[in-house]
Amino acid sequence: MKAGFCDLGTMEYQSAWELQERLFSGVIAQKKTNTEPTDNFLLFCEHPHVYTLGKSGSESNLLLNAIQLQAKDAVFVKTNRGGDITYHGPGQIVGYPILNLEGLVKGAREYIEKMEEAIIETLAAYGIVSERLEGATGVWLDTAKPERTRKICAIGVRTSHWVSMHGFALNVNTDLRYFNYINPCGFTDKAVTSMAAELGKDIDTEEVKHLLAARLARIYGLDLVSVSKSELEKR
Repeated sequence: MKAGFCDLGTMEYQSAWELQERLFSGVIAQKKTNTEPTDNFLLFCEHPHVYTLGKSGSESNLLLNAIQLQAKDAVFVKTNRGGDITYHGPGQIVGYPILNLEGLVKGAREYIEKMEEAIIETLAAYGIVSERLEGATGVWLDTAKPERTRKICAIGVRTSHWVSMHGFALNVNTDLRYFNYINPCGFTDKAVTSMAAELGKDIDTEEVKHLLAARLARIYGLDLVSVSKSELEKR
């Protein structure tokens, strides 16, 4: 299945969300008119400092008020993805697959598991052993040791008419101090980490993007075709 791939670079969260919504609505419209094959997209980007709250989340998991948010040069956005609160910022790869899931997976759980698998494989290429945590989405380290369990990648998606949007946030060179101001994904007893923190050095983000896109393409069975940001914004 062909999918347009675009690295949007640094983009405000609200702008990226609006772009996703347009593409998402377009794929749903194609499905309703029996257009075959439909468009599909894989978008990568980084966001300026932002805290986003999913539909099932609680604002009490944001530990800053409006003035403190401004002091941290951050904003707060309520979004329509699943999950609770998370942080996006520089040094983090945010991925938004907008895919027609029919024929691709049997359900949302399999869709998320395949996303997790691509991230687990990418981390393994750097010698980082990661895994799933029962009862939680995302990718984690040291799940057998509750006192050391830490999250390296958050996942929150939305699906409608068997089309996906939103996605994952992989901490590469992320400033982890920003996670101190929330209960990440609603957890009060779990830490957050990054590739840089685990390996003790800055990581080449462009290299990680290349490896991760290749693994996502293989696991989902996508043929990625480059598409420019300007082309996407015309849709």
